[in-house]
Amino acid sequence: MHHQHMLKSYVYHGLTAGPKLVVLGAVHGNEICGPIAIERVMNELDSGQLVLQRGQITFIPVTNPLAHAKNERNGDRNLNRNLRPNALPHDFEDRIANMLCPILEQQDVLLDLHSTTNPPGEPFIMLGPENNDGELSPFSRAAEEEALAMRLGPKRIVEGWLETYAEGVKHRLAHSKASERAHMLSTDPSYGVGTTEYTRAHGGIALTLECGQHLDADAPEVAYQAIRNTIAHLHLADVPAPAVQTEFELLKLTQVIDRHDLGDAFVKTWASFDKLHAGDLIGHRVDGSAVTAPADGYILFPNPAANPGNEWFYFAQHSDRLVDGMHSTRTA
Repeated sequence: MHHQHMLKSYVYHGLTAGPKLVVLGAVHGNEICGPIAIERVMNELDSGQLVLQRGQITFIPVTNPLAHAKNERNGDRNLNRNLRPNALPHDFEDRIANMLCPILEQQDVLLDLHSTTNPPGEPFIMLGPENNDGELSPFSRAAEEEALAMRLGPKRIVEGWLETYAEGVKHRLAHSKASERAHMLSTDPSYGVGTTEYTRAHGGIALTLECGQHLDADAPEVAYQAIRNTIAHLHLADVPAPAVQTEFELLKLTQVIDRHDLGDAFVKTWASFDKLHAGDLIGHRVDGSAVTAPADGYILFPNPAANPGNEWFYFAQHSDRLVDGMHSTRTA
């Protein structure tokens, strides 16, 4: 039997009403900290070491089974982009979306566990937008989402994902060949919609937790503590309330820069959160033109192996967002 052709979810029901939590692992197949941490928490529930008293928890240890079987980020494409139900599914991820989206629609809270390609993999949290009634990502539960973010464990928070993406897609149209479906997907304004955006659009709160580098021995522990802290914060089990972190570094993504050609190259091996000053040289385009930092800030998710037409790196700056009870620190 081909495991990669089905999706397995596990649902635990408490016998008293409460919030519905979904925890996802391996939305990208080579990010293994999620499955490891989820198995650990499920073992605790199965053995009675942890007792679900209220609400409901859905665990999907391996959200992209094809990518997981390949031990790669994607099956046919990135599941965490353009996520929506598809009446006429074209690829494996479309078929997964048809199973996954209805599950996400029913949840109050999503915790999506990821890891990063490049060391050093200091853990961080991706936070949704502030409350707004705009067209791109209207939201009214920012305070609840922030309260959960302050209890997951990591002290670094990044916001501004979807707005940055929508802006990046406009630039992308000018630089890619219109022939392929991948192009159509990556130039769609909803390209930046993944599990968290989809969940928020259907009334839930949602956080992506980047737990460290893929093979970092600490990453599964970061993921495990975050699941336990979420369960505690939502009062799904009678366990002590999680500690509230108050010293945070809050960053905002402001730009996504695409690689246009395989000849585009970085000037050095960049790591996420490397500090940049305005004008610093980041890389060169194939024609020799310089790619420089637009302001003082940080490089995020640098991908030297990016496919042309896809994201090469992101630029982030300090956020001026005010979060109740949180003190923003700046990294030296």
